[in-house]
Amino acid sequence: MDVLSRPADEFVNDGMVEELWAMKAVEHAEIHFNLLCSVDPRQLHLTPYDNEIYEEFRRNFPDLDVSVVKEADLKSGDGKAKWRAYVEKFNRLEDFSYGTLLRADATEEFQPDNAILVVRIQFWAIEVARNREGCNDVLRGKFRGRSKKEE
Repeated sequence: MDVLSRPADEFVNDGMVEELWAMKAVEHAEIHFNLLCSVDPRQLHLTPYDNEIYEEFRRNFPDLDVSVVKEADLKSGDGKAKWRAYVEKFNRLEDFSYGTLLRADATEEFQPDNAILVVRIQFWAIEVARNREGCNDVLRGKFRGRSKKEE
């Protein structure tokens, strides 16, 4: 019998896999935030497809305020449907569906109360928009040069 044809209730989530995923997501968030604090975000390219990601994002979400993203904008019934259609347009990109942490408020650092779990293409879309629209500009002045000891 093929393992994939077995009932789903026979399988359990491996806590170690979830822990490793969480560690990877936090590491990605920290690296991204450090980049934003070190270079001009308007010059930062997250993928080779930034132009396409941004143009399609603004076609589909022309009024979405990327400076402060509300979880309901991403995960409400209507939001999910719109995002699902957007995500599918980029399913050819590697890692497009990886779970990724997004800062809700673009002017603040990653913290538990300022993080939303999204798929990577949502992260790219919102962060590319933030970079191009100046929402991340404040970070270099606000957080640059701060050491871990100061936190």
